[in-house]
Formats: sequence, structure tokens, C-alpha cells
Amino acid sequence: MPSEDYELNEDEKLLFEKILAEEISFRRIEEFTAPETAVKLRRLATQEFGKLEFEEIQNFSLDVETAGRKNIENMIGAVQIPLGVAGVLKVNGEYADSEYYLPLATTEGALVASVNRGCSAIRKAGGVNVRIFEDEMTRAPVFKLESLDRAKKFYDWVKSPEAFEQFREVAEKTSRFGKLLGVKPFVSGTYVHLRFSYDTKDAMGMNMVTIATDAVLHLIEDEFGAEPLSLSGNMCTDKKPAAINTILGRGKTVVAEITIPADVVKNTLKCTPEAMVRVNYSKNILGSARAGALGFNAHAANIIAAIYLACGQDAAHVVEGSTAITSMELTKYGEVNCTVTLPALALGTVGGGTGLGTQRDCLNLLGVAGAGDPPGSNAKKFAEIVAAAVLAGEISLIGAQAAGHLARAHAQLGRGKF
Repeated sequence: MPSEDYELNEDEKLLFEKILAEEISFRRIEEFTAPETAVKLRRLATQEFGKLEFEEIQNFSLDVETAGRKNIENMIGAVQIPLGVAGVLKVNGEYADSEYYLPLATTEGALVASVNRGCSAIRKAGGVNVRIFEDEMTRAPVFKLESLDRAKKFYDWVKSPEAFEQFREVAEKTSRFGKLLGVKPFVSGTYVHLRFSYDTKDAMGMNMVTIATDAVLHLIEDEFGAEPLSLSGNMCTDKKPAAINTILGRGKTVVAEITIPADVVKNTLKCTPEAMVRVNYSKNILGSARAGALGFNAHAANIIAAIYLACGQDAAHVVEGSTAITSMELTKYGEVNCTVTLPALALGTVGGGTGLGTQRDCLNLLGVAGAGDPPGSNAKKFAEIVAAAVLAGEISLIGAQAAGHLARAHAQLGRGKF
């Protein structure tokens, strides 16, 4: 039976025929009709190409005009991801100081249940302490100088206070909120990478820092005569695992910490503090080191991905988030002290996908939607919640492995019958 999508008026049928004949490309359909119709016609043309009929992707509540203008090109529909909540999670941060239900979008069975158990242990232990140590987004263009002598002069000029003041003035004219914090040069032969660092307030800030840095490049060409090879020379480093982000930080560098009493470990996690410490050392520390991993954690990316998808973040930044370092140590009282360090947590509460309706609902659940007062406070609050959530996931998974429950939990919640 034909889909109701095929019920087109005469103008739409004519436009559809031109699309199929490739007289009008997918990206130009909105020039001839309303956004909702453009999505429908593009979907119909895709069906014709694939000789199939979509059953579900046309069912969504997203605002097509907003999504098509800010978040997606050549839209044909939407993909749904199940959304669950874990909690209540008690966070003792400088910006997030309350209890929260965590929105987690995932298709991995057992993940929400695992984080939920970690939240339970944390709540019984009095909450997670969280602090932000660095907050800067980076962009790093690369230059090729004519000689080593010229590269050294460029290096010295970039490091001078006078040059930085020029950079700052030009960069900050491009944004009401972005502030240039520093420029660090790196030399490879006669190539020079400049790592610009910015405070981007409540925005994750990649667009902001890209536009600001591009403006500075024109100044550099005029003042020094050095021409950039690329606005991004991969020392930023964006959406790729890199030691520089782990060492210097990118986005927000956040640490979450809690001490869990032995009775909570026993009753909630069904193991002992000693067993958790042994598993964490052998798995997260020794195993990760032997594998040459940049991240020393159990599954930080799991929690970050689920929150990012729920809250309209750029999911590719899970790469930086996966470099988390989890530690667990016994206290003199037989408790287990657990920490997670996230060197490069890239997130924001404005821009990107944060304006989409469902994602904004999730940000509202956390009390972080939109710009904060003062600027930047919502993004910092969000970062503290994410770090606390990661620690909840780490505590639960290490506890499950220490108790020997991992396979059983996945059999029951994630896989059903093997």
C-alpha cells in the first residue's frame, strides 16, 4: 500500500519529477518549497533510489525549519534513540550542588541500570565532590615559514606580549562572549602550529573559536607576512585522541571524587573495597598502560555518549571524553576513595543541538538549558554533572566486575537469551 507521503499536490509532483531527473539537487529543494515539504520530497526521492519504503523515519517531532537551518543538511527524517533516566545523583560541585536525574540516550541494554546503581551508591555515601580546573576551547592553525631563521622570528613574535594583545583585540571583536586566553606555538622544522585557547562561556565553542582564529590569521598575514596552510593543523586537537588534550586540557578539565564506606560497597555494589581497588588497578591502570591507551578508565565514553546524545552535544567529542583517568584507593578506615579525571570535556548549553526540542527538555531536566547567569555558569554546571555521572558509571562497572556480575547483568538486561 502506498505511503500517504505520495499524496502530493500538482506543484509538489512537478517539483518531485525535477528532483528525480536531477534538475534540482537535494541541497536546493528548500529554494522552491517549504522546509517540511522539502524533507518529504527528499525522503520520497531517497525511497525511489533505494526501491523501498521507509516505515519510521518520517515520524518525529523535531522542528524541521530549525533543524535544517542549524543542525542538518539534506534532511529526510529522524532517527530515534531510547531515552532513560538514572538517579537520583547527588552532586556537590561549585556550580552543580543538588540532586539530579540523568537523561541517558542509548541502545545499549544494562547501561542505564549500571549508572543507576552507581548513583545509588553515591547518594548513600553523601554525594560526589566535583571541581573544574581548566576551561578553554582551542583552535590550532599551521604555518610554513621560508627558513628556520624565519620560523624562530615568528615563534618569538607570537610569544611577545605586544603580539598577543593584537591577537586578543582582533579575536574578541568577533564574539560578545569569547575571550582569548593564550596562544602557544609549537615548531616542527620550519612548520609552526599556533594553539589558540579561548573561554567560550556557555557554548562548547568550536564555531566561535574558528571564526575568531580566522580573523587573527588575517592580522598575522598583514603584520608578519606568514600565510597559514590550514586554519586547523590538528594540534587543537578536535575529535581525535591526542596526548596534548590529556596533558594541557581542552574544553573543561574536571575531577570528580567520592569516598564510599565499606558497608555501602558491600550492600549496594555486592563486593568489597579491596576487590574494587584490585580490579581498578589491574584493569584501568595496568591493562590500559599495557595496551598503550590514552584513557585509563572502564567505560567513561558510554556515559558521556549517552548524555551527549540526550542533551544535544556534538557526539564526536566522546573521543576526548574517553581519555578519562579513574583511580580507586583504600583509605585507612577501609573505605574506597574513587576519582575520575576528565582532561578534555567539550560541551555547552547553547548552540549546536541544544536548541532542538527533545534535547532542550533533557537540558531543562538538569537545570542547565540556555545561557547561564553569569555567562558560563550553565556549561560549568553541566560539566560537573557529566563528571559525576561518569564516576557513577565507573563505580558501578568496577563493582560489577569485582563481584563477578558483569556477564550476568548483560545477559539479563542487554542481550536477553544468548
